[in-house]
Amino acid sequence: MASSNADTFFIATPIFYVNDVPHIGHAYTEVAADVLSRWMRQSGIPTWFLTGTDEHGQKIMRTALANGVTPREWADRLVEQSWKPLLKTLNLANDDFIRTTDERHETAVKKFLTLLHDKGYIYQGEYEGFYCVGCEEYKPAADVLEGEGEFQGSKLCAIHSRPVEVLKEENYFFKMSTFQQDLLDLYANQPDFIQPASVRNEIIAFVNRGLDDLSISRSNIDWGIEVPFDADHVTYVWFEALLNYITATGWGTDDEAFATKWPAVQLVGKDIARFHAVIWPAMLMAAGLAPPKKVFAHGWLLVGGEKMSKTNLTGIAPTDITDVFGTDAFRYYFLRAITFGSDGSFSWEDLSARYEAELANGLGNLASRVIAMVHRYREGVVPAMPEASEADQAISRVMADAVAAADTAMHNFAPHEALAQLWRIVESVNGYITEQEPWVLAKDETQAERLDAVLYTSLDALRALAVTLSPFMPATTEKLWVGLGADHSLGALHDQTIPEAGSFGALPASSAIAELAALFPRIEQDS
Repeated sequence: MASSNADTFFIATPIFYVNDVPHIGHAYTEVAADVLSRWMRQSGIPTWFLTGTDEHGQKIMRTALANGVTPREWADRLVEQSWKPLLKTLNLANDDFIRTTDERHETAVKKFLTLLHDKGYIYQGEYEGFYCVGCEEYKPAADVLEGEGEFQGSKLCAIHSRPVEVLKEENYFFKMSTFQQDLLDLYANQPDFIQPASVRNEIIAFVNRGLDDLSISRSNIDWGIEVPFDADHVTYVWFEALLNYITATGWGTDDEAFATKWPAVQLVGKDIARFHAVIWPAMLMAAGLAPPKKVFAHGWLLVGGEKMSKTNLTGIAPTDITDVFGTDAFRYYFLRAITFGSDGSFSWEDLSARYEAELANGLGNLASRVIAMVHRYREGVVPAMPEASEADQAISRVMADAVAAADTAMHNFAPHEALAQLWRIVESVNGYITEQEPWVLAKDETQAERLDAVLYTSLDALRALAVTLSPFMPATTEKLWVGLGADHSLGALHDQTIPEAGSFGALPASSAIAELAALFPRIEQDS
């Protein structure tokens, strides 16, 4: 098997199905992966971030035909007009964007199929079962419900609440059942392979019930990658789509590049955890490749108590939020308000309240008042730090502890906890300024050194916040960094190392600070 690359961080989102435009549920996954990759990269860890689009399968073929275009035309339109623009809307710093219609993907998929066929893991047979077009998956009996109301007498997909189809066709099968014990051994030997624990337990229970072989081809559609040993079949969309994680990294085309990147951390929604934690590692085992480092399944975004869905008219476009509150507020809100790994409810009221309280009145007001006071009392120059009082030392301890705790949280895939830790700095410094009353100190020349200490302590805390919050809010923190004059005194923000950010006293004295516009402008609310 390939080496583990323990000292690298490769994170991949699921590749998103281009049957429709993206909603904030898709954006949530993208932002989480981006923040994690930025944090690891700024911690000095070689990092690679992959995202992309899944473009084959029956659902896309039917949607394209309904819109009077070819499947390729439909996929191209959605990718270029909706999915790639999402990268800019969310300010993502991905290293690659793969499409399953890319030649590099098709070439490697055919090579992978041939490898497994030659090794005896693929055979031809007949299959009959309940098929959900929405899932692009044959559904086991446990995932099929009896229809009610308008669907009385029908069988429904438990995820989509839509009727399934009964399909019977000759397919090629992958001997997934062969790997049942290997998978259970993987889960036992690597307890953190599947996270969170609730999903891990579900996956283990599923595999313990026994695995069936997997149908991996379709003969009733022609929109897909041709099976290399049978031109009458195309590859099952889920089987070939999973391969994007290695086809994008060079497997089958650039072995050297692949060896430096794989294996990946797979960030997925919990509804597709089974594909990534069962089918995918079994495929890799069959090919003699290392499984992913980790499969982390985050929860659903709920709107009105329902899973985010265009079908159910609960989909909200990311631009509906970013056009009002800005991209950084979007990125902050979803990773602060929702416990990562659990379901979370979105509401406009909560977003607005957090924007005002935590961003505008919390961080934004802190930055504005500190920089304004340095201009007012010290002509825009960072003062030297005199001997620290207990109050000053208390802030330095909060900085060190919060940054260390945030770093631990991020390595544990808990961005919500990391932000909670960093906000301890915001709240502590706001309280510190209120207690120290620098506006009073400024009126007494005998308190000049004390005023210097308060101003320097506050400025250096803002420096630490700019560095550690930059993965979450890259545009806002860049404005703060420039406002602190740190771009001239310390260099580029992205070159600052996060684990060292909590060390007090890094901001050079005597350096000039700039003016700072409001980081989070007030939002006019409709009455």
